[in-house]
Amino acid sequence: MAPTVEIAIPSTSLSPTSPPHTVYHITLRLPLRSFTVSKRYSDFSAFHTTLTSQTNAPPPVPLPPKSWFAKTVSNERFREERRRGLEQYLRAINDASDGRWRTSSAWRAFLNLPTAAVSGSASSNGTANTNTTSARLHAAITDPGNASNAPISDPTLWLDHYRDMKAHLHDARLQLSRRDQETTPQKQHESSAQAKSCLVRAGTMIAALDDGLKNLGRGDSNSASAQSLSTLGDGELRRRKDLLINARKEKDGLEDLLHAMAAKTRLDHAVASIQDKEALLRPGLGNGNGDAASGGRRTPARSGRVLGKETERTRELDNEGVLQLQRQTMQDQDMSVDELMKIITRQKELGTAINEELEVQNELLKLADEDTDRLKAKLDVGKKRVNKIS
Repeated sequence: MAPTVEIAIPSTSLSPTSPPHTVYHITLRLPLRSFTVSKRYSDFSAFHTTLTSQTNAPPPVPLPPKSWFAKTVSNERFREERRRGLEQYLRAINDASDGRWRTSSAWRAFLNLPTAAVSGSASSNGTANTNTTSARLHAAITDPGNASNAPISDPTLWLDHYRDMKAHLHDARLQLSRRDQETTPQKQHESSAQAKSCLVRAGTMIAALDDGLKNLGRGDSNSASAQSLSTLGDGELRRRKDLLINARKEKDGLEDLLHAMAAKTRLDHAVASIQDKEALLRPGLGNGNGDAASGGRRTPARSGRVLGKETERTRELDNEGVLQLQRQTMQDQDMSVDELMKIITRQKELGTAINEELEVQNELLKLADEDTDRLKAKLDVGKKRVNKIS
């Protein structure tokens, strides 16, 4: 049957680095999606060595050899020949009846394919299996979290799940930001529902990733896929645990923000309902002909305090409480002014003392200047006498 993944190298390019090198753009076409992976020749060489060591057999087509005399950067003809050779090399592995090269972790890591994609492309049992394989491969690439309910037992697939989980958290943050900008209750509710869905999905994937780290850390030999199970070192395990801890904190923070937004909405509705009731029940204030002038309707009185526009200290107080709070605030301000006056008085006293000390120092400097003049005069007299004697 035709392979589920279609592989081609349609183009090449030169890297902007110094010195430049040739980059081969590998296109992988799935039933419902296509994506591109860029590799250089040294990546192909390392992949060929790893693939041969894992499968204990060379691929169906040999890798194009390295040339010591020609450079693909400066030789366009040689670059095109190598592109065709590398494309033939990958297609031979993809089209081979023996699937051991496609089921290796080297093939999966080289093309950025998750485990479910590789296992799906290896099955070939008729039209029904073809449809199942295509659906499984598309789900594994586009949504790794829904690929299967099996525990995560591959480091590369764990990273696919992690990227998908981070995408859900990003979508939840965008929905919350959109909800804060919406003006109608219906759109706000829709944004909240979508954010909640993304957060629930992210929470489920975080739990699966946590279980996957346990499997990757211990390498359970009782598992059905024990032979293909890969374990991680202590440093990489700690790094991925830190990633999960940060992701869980981010999810909890977004959930708290969602709950706070919902509580604020309920409070705003309650405040609006109370204001409407007060406006309907409070009689109008004015002259005796107010009702007749308004056609028998009561004009609601305007309140001096607006609920919802006060501070946390005044929101729960009545008018007397607010007056008492204002008096207490004024007393505190008076005490602060008194303390400030004491500080200013002390600063004035210090300034006066410093001024007096400066005056004394100036007098001493004048005396020293006068003594210097007298000493200079005596020195001049002594010099004249010395000159007369000599």
